[in-house]
Amino acid sequence: MPKLFLMSLGCNKNLVDSEIMLGRLSNYEICDEPSMADVLIVNTCGFIDSAKKESINAILDLHEQRKKDSLLVVTGCLMQRYREELMKELPEVDLFTGVGDYEKIDEMILKKTNLFSTSTYLQDENTNRVITGSNYHAFIKIAEGCNQKCSFCAIPSFKGKLKSRNLKSIINEVKELVSKGYKDFSFIAQDTSSYLFDQGQKDGLLKLIEAIENIQGIKAARILYLYPTSISKEVIEKIIQSKVFVNYFDMPLQHISDNMLKIMKRGANKAKLIELLNLMKQAPNSFLRTGFIVGHPGESNEDFEELCAFIKEFGFDRISVFAYSKEEDTAAFDMEQIPSKTINARLKVIEKIVDECIEKSFNQQVGKKTLAFCEGQSSEGEFFIGAKDIRWDRNIDGEILINESDCSDLEMGELYECEITQSLDKKLIAKALRKLDD
Repeated sequence: MPKLFLMSLGCNKNLVDSEIMLGRLSNYEICDEPSMADVLIVNTCGFIDSAKKESINAILDLHEQRKKDSLLVVTGCLMQRYREELMKELPEVDLFTGVGDYEKIDEMILKKTNLFSTSTYLQDENTNRVITGSNYHAFIKIAEGCNQKCSFCAIPSFKGKLKSRNLKSIINEVKELVSKGYKDFSFIAQDTSSYLFDQGQKDGLLKLIEAIENIQGIKAARILYLYPTSISKEVIEKIIQSKVFVNYFDMPLQHISDNMLKIMKRGANKAKLIELLNLMKQAPNSFLRTGFIVGHPGESNEDFEELCAFIKEFGFDRISVFAYSKEEDTAAFDMEQIPSKTINARLKVIEKIVDECIEKSFNQQVGKKTLAFCEGQSSEGEFFIGAKDIRWDRNIDGEILINESDCSDLEMGELYECEITQSLDKKLIAKALRKLDD
């Protein structure tokens, strides 16, 4: 069999697209060594400057490693966004494609032709996708594109307007995965809370949640990337009441001062955000994740201090912070920019605050019992078994290290009740008490 090496960069939405390509290339043997591959694919990210640099470096690095007569293919957001420039500047690459042709990757390689469809690609129920990295968890993409007009974000310029996936297609995929043993699902899109808005339906997530709840065999589900102006109290309450969806609330805020929220075109003021956050926080066993941008044009010292104070006070479980990235095709591009020296200084201040908040969230779990999926050998090696809290999303929220067990054997992908005994360097040490019966 010919060998395939695939590198998926950026977000988990990209990962889903990469898994769709793997499904189309099932006649290839997947290999971990670029130098052994007959075909090398880089699924790029083009969101912010650091991601763009990472993608370009990855392409050039793979070109250096690949063997003679192999095929180097570049796809994804970066290619879609900078198609003309990159096709001129990257002679190292053999084939180029954007974000609309993942299901035609096999045809493209066979014919050795570039492909750039203008239509939005949405997975359908007949798609053969290869899930990677887990035997129990899968990401499910429910929409593509975005209708929001955030001042800093170029995604709508190359991903287009929101286009929701057919609900039946989503349900059929989840049922198929459950039949293969998958039991934990994360539903993702650029703006999940706008699901079905393009079809004239408000609160399409209510329909999605109800449909998923009716599928037997799911142990946990969560919804990522909620948007403050498209999420409703009804959806939040539906999640809280659900026996399948965990109380995991991922709502990137980007800022908290009314001045900055207006400049960033976020569509909601501070009072509205706090109202939504408090509703989420009051849920039993809730878990709150958010993200903020530092140094966006117009951010005064007072705005930044207000943001720092808010992060200290509110008590998020996980927080991502990013330095503002000046991007073409955004409203902020032509605004007066804040000096990079100021941005970097602010980033250092806020990163320290964020570290303290996350550490506090981990420490609060000590002495508690939680449900966790066994993930096999941990990142710390063979002395621990790795596990994921049932509330957490995969890979981004932390790791539980099991060093004691009342169970004879811990099985990968199975759910266990664990007692948290210690918090250490943003990891939790635990004892496995019992396996939960199906």
